[in-house]
Amino acid sequence: MTIKTINFKECETVERLMKKRAILVIALVLGLVLAGCGGTQETPEKSSSAESKEPYKIGAIFDISGPGSSLGVPERDTVNMIVEKLNENGGIDGHPIELIMLDNKSNETEAALAAKSLIQKDVLAIIGCSTSGTTLAMLEGIQQAEIPLVSAAASIRIVEPVNERKWVFKTAQSDSLVAERVAAYLKSKGLTKIAFASMNNAFGDSGKVEFEKAAAKEGIEILVMEKFEVNDTIMTSQLTNIKKSDPQAVLCWAIPPSASSFTTGFADLGLTVPLIHSHGIGNKTFIDLAGESANGVVFPVGKLLVAEGLPEDDPQKQVLVEYATDFEAKYGPRNTFGGHAWDALQIVLNAVEKAGPDRGKIREELEKTTNFVGISGVFNMSPEDHNGLGLDSMVMVEISEGSWIPAK
Repeated sequence: MTIKTINFKECETVERLMKKRAILVIALVLGLVLAGCGGTQETPEKSSSAESKEPYKIGAIFDISGPGSSLGVPERDTVNMIVEKLNENGGIDGHPIELIMLDNKSNETEAALAAKSLIQKDVLAIIGCSTSGTTLAMLEGIQQAEIPLVSAAASIRIVEPVNERKWVFKTAQSDSLVAERVAAYLKSKGLTKIAFASMNNAFGDSGKVEFEKAAAKEGIEILVMEKFEVNDTIMTSQLTNIKKSDPQAVLCWAIPPSASSFTTGFADLGLTVPLIHSHGIGNKTFIDLAGESANGVVFPVGKLLVAEGLPEDDPQKQVLVEYATDFEAKYGPRNTFGGHAWDALQIVLNAVEKAGPDRGKIREELEKTTNFVGISGVFNMSPEDHNGLGLDSMVMVEISEGSWIPAK
């Protein structure tokens, strides 16, 4: 047997080779373990960029149930549609929108409580309510909390006097503008002796005051004034008094369902003079409830209901048609009141994008809103005007066979 002698140098060489092999084996094992865990790990930079940013909280209060639901439901649907689409596209600069929506049940006390709840949840701004009365009920709390509010309701009292409404804006055409538009229409048709009827609430009361002013300017005589309750379905005594006054036309200032009840009662009593309504009937609900009695009714409203018939150079046409198409694909017939909510939320979102999560700066940006092409019109707000719409935001529309056409 031959015995090979190994010197110290050879021993050191073998030792080094053994160590290298051990290191290679360990590296190979680690590589296999990492591969089994799903590959390479993310760097800290990649992890932080993938995290979502702090949500921006926006509050909404609408008359989703109760007498104002024909306004509140399409408003609810509209803002849900906007927020869903916006969040799918990354929100505002990576911040998702957290919409906190409450139903005031068409009740003024509930509206005030809903506003208090949203203020406590630290929302950046609030949109709503749907009706004038529910909006007005929130204003004291809004002003005290110094939180921006953009209402979808009509009464001019919501935003005037402006020095007492620093934090309050609105998107529906003011009843003062509507009254002017109706008075001008009546005069153009030679209808200068009219009867007036209205809901017994903030919307009806404000409309009455504003129409009296507009009628005086146009030389229109109001022969009789009648009121009915929000939930009334029979107005025989009011309509009888109106008929006795022998008017050349009748103006009704209300929303469905009472606006529809008034219209069917008008037809049933055999009144044949022109029936004019306010912009409170700008939805299909009014037509559905009034049925054939709605045919021939004329009223002023934003351009949404007749969007496709607008001239191609109308600055609102594209926005109107896109909104109508999107809304109708999900929820059914377009609705003027949904348009007011579209404007309210989009104007708030624009302000938040510019100002960030700062209520005071958001309020400042709302007041700077200019040339904003919306559903209700082209908005130009200012420190003196927290509505920002003019007479050109409305057209006169006639109901014909269950649809809307431009009035002649």
